[in-house]
Amino acid sequence: MNLALFIILAFLLLALYLGIRSSKGKEMNLEEWTVAGRGFSGIFVFLLMAGEIYTTFSFLGGSGWAYGKGTPALYVMIYITLSYVLSYWLLPSIWKYAKEHNLVSQSDFFVSKYKSPYLGVLVAIVGVIAMIPIIVVQLKGLGIIVSQASYGAISLSTAVWVGAICLTVYVMISGIHGSAWTAVIKDFMMVGIIGFLGVYLPLHYYGSYHDMFQAIYSAKPELLKLPDEGYSVSWFISTVILLVLGFYMWPQVFSSTYTAKSGKVFRRNAIISPLYTLMLLFVFFVGYAAVLKVPGLQGGDVDLALLSLSIQTFDPWFIGIIGGAGLLTALVPGSMILLSASTLLSKNVYKVFVPSAPDERVVKLAKTLVPFIALISVYFTLNEGTTLATISLMGYNIMTQLFPSLIFSLRKRNFVTKQGAATGIIVGLVTVTYITLSGTTIATLFPNIPQGVKDLNIGFIALFINIIVTILVSLMTKKINEKQNNI
Repeated sequence: MNLALFIILAFLLLALYLGIRSSKGKEMNLEEWTVAGRGFSGIFVFLLMAGEIYTTFSFLGGSGWAYGKGTPALYVMIYITLSYVLSYWLLPSIWKYAKEHNLVSQSDFFVSKYKSPYLGVLVAIVGVIAMIPIIVVQLKGLGIIVSQASYGAISLSTAVWVGAICLTVYVMISGIHGSAWTAVIKDFMMVGIIGFLGVYLPLHYYGSYHDMFQAIYSAKPELLKLPDEGYSVSWFISTVILLVLGFYMWPQVFSSTYTAKSGKVFRRNAIISPLYTLMLLFVFFVGYAAVLKVPGLQGGDVDLALLSLSIQTFDPWFIGIIGGAGLLTALVPGSMILLSASTLLSKNVYKVFVPSAPDERVVKLAKTLVPFIALISVYFTLNEGTTLATISLMGYNIMTQLFPSLIFSLRKRNFVTKQGAATGIIVGLVTVTYITLSGTTIATLFPNIPQGVKDLNIGFIALFINIIVTILVSLMTKKINEKQNNI
């Protein structure tokens, strides 16, 4: 066993230990397993939500996009920062309502707001469909990290299988408690590692940031601007808007707001968190540094930029530390996503059709579903060749379709009906699914429209259709519902 692989294994064992240790002395009922009895302090909520947000995509995908696409990669930093601004007003309202109504999942929120358990089923299914690609991102990233950092001693497929097994055991035993404790170590390590790499590598290879960008400009000037077509200004803006609206729609992020002791936590975090986003600049610096020093990476291999340059530069012991930090960036969000997906299917799908099922059976089913969801994710991980960024964007296109129904539900007088909310979500989901599977673009549908319109993110178009359908169906069904309530 080489030194790097030994260090990575040590990090994995530490994470498993923390997961097992964190659940000791706690009765792991549904509320404790999913939202930790709503007792997390501000620092835990901050690190937990950061743990879900800063994933293997931040570690590998961000540098990969800077390497392969250049300036368009900046959308990541901008949308996350703006999402924190939105959270200042959005999350306290969600937390307050969830606490008053004892909610434990995202679907519970929609069920309670729209008085429709079947809308909750729909929201749960949409959430699970969207979360599978993000679990794929974590497993694929984990496979890349372990395979590369072990210098090929472990193949990517073996690393994915081992990671999925460990992730499954981790979630089934500890629930959200293990994720929170591991997030503490992971966040401190990731900030330190990425900060160091983002400073050292550009200076080591180029002497200064100025010289690095000057060298890139001379060799590949197209990487330092938004292109006129494709990932253009209109794509950039529409993608940022879409992702800001979808940022807190992810079930694992949404339900993690329930864990806080107070709604004030979110306003404090909204002020501090944008500073944390500056870390992503160092991720991009690593990607840019690799452009001329690790040439020739194409397609999905651009995600190897950070690790390839690191292996070329550092001794095995430090590669092991980088690999260990990367492992934790997959383990924390991956565990949260598996937890949320299994909870949604057991509580908001199974229990709707079997309402007499006790909580003990629901928890048992949720834990049983964890390995099945992990197996499905492994299948797609081993048969998916696209980049981490592309997979992540596809999931966002799906999850953002929940935003209109959520934001309307927060109004004191919500005119949107359960029929309108459901129809809008379905139409948005169908639009995204059709376009993704068929490869259709706005340009192929309307070849004569201006280029700026052609480049709009397709999820943005699906969201617009969703809003129109939601409003129209709600207006048509509102009077019918009022008549039924008066009978």
